Amino acid sequence: MRTRKISALTMTAVALGLALTACNNDGADNASSSGSSSSSDASASKPDASKPDATKDKASGTPAKSGTKCTDQLDYAGDSRSNAEINSIGADTGTCPPVKKSQSDTKCTDQLNYAGDPRSNAEINSIGADTGTCPPVQKSEKPTGTPKDPNKKCTDQVNYAGDTRSNAEINSIGEDTGTCPPVKQK
Repeated sequence: MRTRKISALTMTAVALGLALTACNNDGADNASSSGSSSSSDASASKPDASKPDATKDKASGTPAKSGTKCTDQLDYAGDSRSNAEINSIGADTGTCPPVKKSQSDTKCTDQLNYAGDPRSNAEINSIGADTGTCPPVQKSEKPTGTPKDPNKKCTDQVNYAGDTRSNAEINSIGEDTGTCPPVKQK
């Protein structure tokens, strides 16, 4: 008796699943059984919790053209998702999802602080785009600032009036680099 109840529940679940797959995107039921249409209509109106991107992408994506895959409509080069996933979102929502850029699409100069690097931002970003890895920060071969007198603090050697940094920070830079940094104005 218990086996019959379990198999009856299993059969009901399978029938419900088949009825749901027979629905169009507009929620209309194509199944011939009228008994399953009321339960499938109720289930079809609920958003699918297993697809969290589906409702989010519908609002912000591009309307899908009928009979055309999203990957044939938009350039998804660099998107980390598979073509099948992208096209599935488009088929489920009727909207092609926006292209997701990966971290590597962010310019190197937006990821790391290249202040003091003698190369231009364009050169640094070009290296990152070509290699897929941001280059290490290069220090300028010629130090900027005034050579530090070993017997004086930088703040006693250069007039830092109006500099936004504290005297301790300025003197620390001088001790670490051997060069008093240029005056930094507001």
